[in-house]
Amino acid sequence: MLDYVDFPRPITTIASQLNAAQLKRLDLARALASRPKLLLLDELAAGLTPGELASMAALLRRIRGDGVTILMVEHVMRLILQLCDRLSVLQYGQMIAHGDAASVASDERVREAYLGKDYIL
Repeated sequence: MLDYVDFPRPITTIASQLNAAQLKRLDLARALASRPKLLLLDELAAGLTPGELASMAALLRRIRGDGVTILMVEHVMRLILQLCDRLSVLQYGQMIAHGDAASVASDERVREAYLGKDYIL
């Protein structure tokens, strides 16, 4: 699974020597080792640079393409809008929108809460 997630370090590397992006790939490899049908991800994109984010998005597309359903909790809307077929958006514990990515991204409440009023699809 380390090869599958493009883990960039030798397998003998101690986890405490890894940066945030490497730790996320290690965590994904561990989760995928059990061959899940459903993968639950919580804030996977937090702390990633734009380059790391693009690489992670490509990896998540590959995982999804290999038949694993992904359920994400995420605040990085760029990643969400690139990857997700269906979105449910919560604000203060209340669902404010649900549907396909384009519909949800164009919802005024979502734009104000997460994207900014001037967000353009």
